[in-house]
Amino acid sequence: MRVYVPLTLPALAEAHRTGELGSGPFVAYAVTPALREWYLSEDIEELEYAALGRAALASLRLLAADPDAVRRRVVVAVDVPDGAAKADPDRGLEPSALGQVTVTVSVPLAKAAAVHVDAEDAEADVAAAARALPAADGGDDDARFVVDGADDHELLWYATQEIPNLVGRA
Repeated sequence: MRVYVPLTLPALAEAHRTGELGSGPFVAYAVTPALREWYLSEDIEELEYAALGRAALASLRLLAADPDAVRRRVVVAVDVPDGAAKADPDRGLEPSALGQVTVTVSVPLAKAAAVHVDAEDAEADVAAAARALPAADGGDDDARFVVDGADDHELLWYATQEIPNLVGRA
């Protein structure tokens, strides 16, 4: 099963240093039944893109909690064994939990398929979005607009061999 793990550049640097993406349990995002129902598509590429987007939002939340991190969202795509990632059936349709899964096994960074990271020119919009998250969560439409502005920046795709160059910027 393909899962998308939200990180920050410092967390990616730590994963690179230790060789471990996560030791389980940890949160990731995937194509879940609730995500399929919400997105209303059967196209697996569209659904995976939606799961990637959910992970990017979770990365933004990690940035909001870490004011010292470089303001670039990071998502690592990795395949885990079937059954190693489980969605909470009681939270499946909650907007904050769409596509969310708990990975219950250790995942070596070497198993990663790709890394998705904002370009440097996204940093100002991502920083503004991270600052606006609390107000957006409280229902402020202007803040929600600022948070959505981060999505105007597509995450760039990087091969796993490029991780050392990425974390050199952390």
